[in-house]
Amino acid sequence: MKSTLFNMVAVLFTVTLIASAGVGAVNMITADAIAEANAAATTQAVSNVLPEFDNTEISEQTIDDMTITVYTATNAGQTVGYAVESMTKNGFGGVIRLMVGFGADGKILNVNVLQQSETPGLGTKMADEGNALLSSIQNKNSWEIEFKVKKDGGELDALTAATISSRAYYEAVARAYEAYKVACGYQESADSVSGATATANNAGQQAQKGGQNE
Repeated sequence: MKSTLFNMVAVLFTVTLIASAGVGAVNMITADAIAEANAAATTQAVSNVLPEFDNTEISEQTIDDMTITVYTATNAGQTVGYAVESMTKNGFGGVIRLMVGFGADGKILNVNVLQQSETPGLGTKMADEGNALLSSIQNKNSWEIEFKVKKDGGELDALTAATISSRAYYEAVARAYEAYKVACGYQESADSVSGATATANNAGQQAQKGGQNE
């Protein structure tokens, strides 16, 4: 009996050890693949929001306890723009990450959505080409923009039935602008970007369930 029990335990231990090793190996392989894919996506996003460049210098800033990454792009030694990987935690579905491109003259060139979990068919439209949010700020001087939707007294358009998502998008762009100002030497440190204009998620979720705007 003792021998049989010992054998069973030994076999179970061996199987568990082999299975754990297998899972660990798969995780290592998968983690590398995911990291490579994320790096490739970031590189592509930088290219999508900036004019042609041959080199980038990466720096990081902390704004509102969030890490904001700036890619300063140069071509033949001349700065051609700044791609800023920014974020907000105030989306309807949580975190939204954007890559915002600024020209050397401060114009907003383009915005790529890197991550979002917004309502399909509503907030997800922020990732559509030529969407209302991008159209409201693209090719405009960043320092002349007040990053507020019309509903909050600003001049920027919002996505239909997705006000919370729209506010969050502009909040992330505003945070990118703060990082850009430091990167280009306009100011020494970034200002905080208030998330006060973003309606509380709980209230927004209740409104969405009721068929109203996010």
